[in-house]
Amino acid sequence: MKCEEARPLMMALLDGEIEEAQKIDLERHLARCYACAKELEGFRQLKEVTEGVTLMEPESRIWQEYWSRVYNRIERGLGAVLLAVSAAALLIFAGFKAVESLIRDPSLAISLKVAILAAIAGFVLLLLSVVRERLYFWKRDRYRFVR
Repeated sequence: MKCEEARPLMMALLDGEIEEAQKIDLERHLARCYACAKELEGFRQLKEVTEGVTLMEPESRIWQEYWSRVYNRIERGLGAVLLAVSAAALLIFAGFKAVESLIRDPSLAISLKVAILAAIAGFVLLLLSVVRERLYFWKRDRYRFVR
């Protein structure tokens, strides 16, 4: 095994993701190549250090400071509104096109078309009902501004 072949296998060895035949070849190479053995030792030390690292969540004070800035609130709110409006427009357009193609399809029986359109109308009504309900309770939630 050459050094160029050994290097990609070193991290796999440390992670225990190497096949037994590759492991034997790599260990033979490491026994006679000081540079690769030293590099593997560096990888091993790096892995030990990185395994002890944990991601810390920011303190709640930092989050409150971030959200107290008007720009941050406007940016998030504007992004949410733009996304919701554009998603609704796309859904309405796609729904319109689907209904249009359904109505114009001569191969479908009229009873099947009526059933599909009724199912779509029922789904839309249920969706609107759920959205209206969530908005109603959200506006009357006494704790919505409490953090």
